[in-house]
This record gives sequence, C-alpha cells and structure tokens, in this order.
Amino acid sequence: MMKQVIFLLAIAGASAFVPTVGPNKPQSILSATSIDDKTEVREYFNTEGFNRWNKIYSESDEVNSVQLDIRTGHDQTIQKILNWISEDEVSIKGKTVCDCGCGVGSLAIPLAQMGAKISASDISDAMSTEAARRAKEVGVKGKFYTSDLESVKGSYDTVTCVDVAIHYPDEKMSEMISHLCSLSKDRVMFSFAPKTWYYVFLKKIGELFPGPSKTTRAYLHEERIVRDALTKAGFEVTREEMTATNFYFSRLLEAKRV
Repeated sequence: MMKQVIFLLAIAGASAFVPTVGPNKPQSILSATSIDDKTEVREYFNTEGFNRWNKIYSESDEVNSVQLDIRTGHDQTIQKILNWISEDEVSIKGKTVCDCGCGVGSLAIPLAQMGAKISASDISDAMSTEAARRAKEVGVKGKFYTSDLESVKGSYDTVTCVDVAIHYPDEKMSEMISHLCSLSKDRVMFSFAPKTWYYVFLKKIGELFPGPSKTTRAYLHEERIVRDALTKAGFEVTREEMTATNFYFSRLLEAKRV
C-alpha cells in the first residue's frame, strides 16, 4: 500500500503543488489555476521535467527506486507494443507510423529500427530534440518535431500515443481519441492510466502530501469512455494489455479501423 502511495506522490498533479514558470520563480496558486494543462505540461517538460524524465527514460544510474520502477513499467509497455508488431502477419517495414507524444523516442526509435517510416512529435521541444538526437546516435531516420497532439496532421498506417493521456482531463479525452483515430488509416495503439476505485483512492491519498516532483496534473480515465470513443471513431479493440508495477500502471489498447 505505501509503495503505491509513494508513486502517487511522484506523479500526482499540480492541485497539490504550486508549479513554476522558471527555475527559481514560484507561481501563485491563483494564477496557476488559470493556466491550462497544455501550457503547464509544455513548460514542465521543457524545464525540470525534461531533466527528470530524460534520466528515467534512459540507462542513467541517477534515478531513485521509484523512478527506476517507473522506467521498468514504461519499458514493459513499450516492449508489449513491439511484441505485438513482431507478431503481426504484415511487417511494419515501409509502413508509416505517427507517434504522438514521443518523449525521448522510446517507441519511435525501435519502430524505425524495424523499418517503419516514423513521424514523431512531442509538445516539449526539449523532448523532441532529444528524441532526434538519440535517433541520429543509433543511425535511424525519422521525422521528429515539436507539436501539441491536436495540431498533428497527416494520414498514417499506425498511430501510437503512449503514456500521454495522463495529462488530459476527462472532458478532453473523447476529442483526443477522435483526433488520433482521424490520423490513422488502419490502427491506433493507445495507453492510459485506468480509473478504478483503488487507483482513485490512492491518488487522493497522494494529493494530500505536497512534494517537489508534483508539477503537472495527473488524470485517470474510465476505460468505458476510452473504448466508446474508439468505437464512435470507427475502430474496434483487437488486443489489450495491462502493465502494473509498484509505481506505474497503464492500460494498453490496440484498435483497428472497421
């Protein structure tokens, strides 16, 4: 129980922490409430959030036990996607993939190594730049650029969005999924933190304790809403997985156009 509470202290939202707009400039609680989630997330992942999560999404030893466990959970989700793609009858080689919220390229880069034509974006310029650097370092090609999810355009065989929904409130969820589906000719792979009574309870406990790492809001989502949005967009869930470590939980869905 205490381990899960510690996790929530690591990710719970800004409702329990006053975010910053600069390295040494605390923001007032009143003005913080007027900043939308998108702005909050962009600023965080371009500053201290980038430094923290760049270490988590790497092989750096400069992580604590909680961060190491989150790395393990995220890596498991990525590996499940790669396993699905490896099991497909049709190779991903030569197929177009749009990775929305690519972070430092944890999924986009191995997909490019498998032969996919990658277009990867992130709301954080620091993140997308790091993803491009990592891709160049291992000798793979891909388009890495800075964009919020809603502004991504194009048509792709597969659209992926992993561990991004935690930054979207419930009222934006259906719209977000609809947009992702509009980009896909065939398949969407999407992960989110499921809203269950247990996770909601733990999150509420975590929000009681302010901590320096709580700088963006964290949203859990009802699985029914996610599935309904996929269905409304003309997609059917074909595969699903759940990853749960001590400090990380994520529902992963693959949905295909019907």
